[in-house]
Amino acid sequence: MRIRACLALVILATACGREPPTQEEIEDAKSRVDLAVHAAHQARIALELLGILPVYTCGEERRTFVGRAAEGAHAKVACLTATAEAQGESSDAVVFSFPEGGCSVNGHTVSGQSAFIYQGGEERMDLFADLHGLKVDGHELQAKVGYGTCGDEERFWTEAAGNLPDRAGSSYRVDGRVGLRNGMPVFGSTSLVFDGPGEVSGPMGTDRVTFTALEYEVGEFLPKKGQALIETARGHRVKVDFSEVLWRLGKVEVEIDDKAPVTVPIVR
Repeated sequence: MRIRACLALVILATACGREPPTQEEIEDAKSRVDLAVHAAHQARIALELLGILPVYTCGEERRTFVGRAAEGAHAKVACLTATAEAQGESSDAVVFSFPEGGCSVNGHTVSGQSAFIYQGGEERMDLFADLHGLKVDGHELQAKVGYGTCGDEERFWTEAAGNLPDRAGSSYRVDGRVGLRNGMPVFGSTSLVFDGPGEVSGPMGTDRVTFTALEYEVGEFLPKKGQALIETARGHRVKVDFSEVLWRLGKVEVEIDDKAPVTVPIVR
């Protein structure tokens, strides 16, 4: 389900004393939300690929963990070749190799190769991967991912930036962090929560975007919960709230400045 198709089904929510947005404002918001959602989608894909690997357990010897991680990745995605490689005294890697014809991962076709590099171990582990060597659905995945765990902090992140696939003349940047729930990352399971700032540039200028607690079912295009706040190049504020209604049924509420919100039903 693409956001352009969704927003064509606008239903104005009742809001006493609030002026509804004009059709021109709705169309402008629709285009900006479309780009923002596609930017979040790119960042989310990168995090899903990171989720193929298990998260390091503090206290385990690094080289033992890396070998187990490679075996587990192949068991999770049969068409993936995952190889453990020693990189020296302080680092080891799991190298992902997807077949040239593509490999199905969470509903996406992935090809190419990338190395996931682990540094440290036992008391502290850092993981880094540059995913530019991978293609997802025929497009280069323009993202880096990683995490730091154990010690005094635990963080999972992605830096995604480049041209938006299928959106000519548009580019994006997202600095995403995996959200935490009850002290544990929702990561590598059936759902993923992330937030962070970003920018989307296109024919209408450069918009600043802040994603807050976007929760995805793995492989889905639209988030089922969360918020995107768009500060437009024209000085307007577009708030987009995603929420669940029933299984496979949700809604998007779009509020332009202080005008009455527009509610859009969506089916996943």
